[in-house]
Amino acid sequence: MLSNHKFVLFFFLLLCLPIVFFLVAPHVFPPPPRESLIPISDELDDQILFRRASAGSSSHLSSGTPHPKLKIAFLFLTNSDLHFAPIWDRFFSGHPHSLYNVYVHADPFVNITRPGNTSSVFHNAFISSAKRTSRSSPTLISATRRLFATALLDDPANAYFAVLSQHCIPLHSFTFVYKSLFESPSFDQSNPDPTSKGVRIGYRSFIELISDEPRLWKRYIARGRYAMLPQVPFEKFRVGSHFFLMTRRHALLTVKDRILWRKFKLPCYRSDECYPEEHYFPTLMNIKDPQGCTGYTLTRVNWTATVKGHPYTYKPHEVSSHLIHRLRLSNHTSSYFFARKFMPTCLKPLLAIADSVIFRD
Repeated sequence: MLSNHKFVLFFFLLLCLPIVFFLVAPHVFPPPPRESLIPISDELDDQILFRRASAGSSSHLSSGTPHPKLKIAFLFLTNSDLHFAPIWDRFFSGHPHSLYNVYVHADPFVNITRPGNTSSVFHNAFISSAKRTSRSSPTLISATRRLFATALLDDPANAYFAVLSQHCIPLHSFTFVYKSLFESPSFDQSNPDPTSKGVRIGYRSFIELISDEPRLWKRYIARGRYAMLPQVPFEKFRVGSHFFLMTRRHALLTVKDRILWRKFKLPCYRSDECYPEEHYFPTLMNIKDPQGCTGYTLTRVNWTATVKGHPYTYKPHEVSSHLIHRLRLSNHTSSYFFARKFMPTCLKPLLAIADSVIFRD
């Protein structure tokens, strides 16, 4: 009789197993990543743009000419007003358009006031292919690639592509930035490059390729332990600032990429470990051409007091000549070019020291 009870109990437990698994499994074994949350229509539009840029653009730079007309493409990503437009206008003022171009990707779902001054460099700089963006999502990767593609198609003289945000400010004059990139033989202290006829022979991208970040493994498995394989093994996975300077060759390589994009556009299980825009570009460069990258960025960021993944934000009372000189200091080059992040209310004190400090190199 006792054996019959044991059999009934065993049979009952056996029947309960599927129910227990159904309740517990979602917590122990999370579901596989869903398809990208980026709308199909956006993907199709991007594919058309990227194919045009890939087919119609060249990565060649005529750096051997004694009078180069190479340009810097300044690419602004924003989801709010360009509060620092006045200081950027002063940064470009007096310099010929033959040396630079400006492009802005503004979230079309946000009510952004465009500069009304027709003389502003931002007046006709907003690209028409802009889509919705959100922080810590692959939409920021797409937005950056759209800026690359637009700049590649727009002007074959765009040699460097500087990715910036609405919170960035310049730390030097335009002349200093231009000469450091194209003419200085010693600006990149990690790899001094001899010049020929006043023009740098080799060009590298100024982008971080960090491999020793403490939470790198957690970020790698944010989409699932094996989601990135086989294309992205952990030893190739990198992290770095989303604000960098990339060569034309690397910008074209990024626009052409399809394989890594399929991995990084997948949604993550945990949002606190998911920053696709900080991983896609460093990982792509680390896999494709690590020797063509400096391993550091030219945009200074203060991470000593972060709030929910945001860097320290400078306030108006902190703006001073001492701050600008301190932000310029770099262990890799003679100076940083740009800095973030600043409150919009910093504009007035920044303009007050623009000519006497910021643009005095």
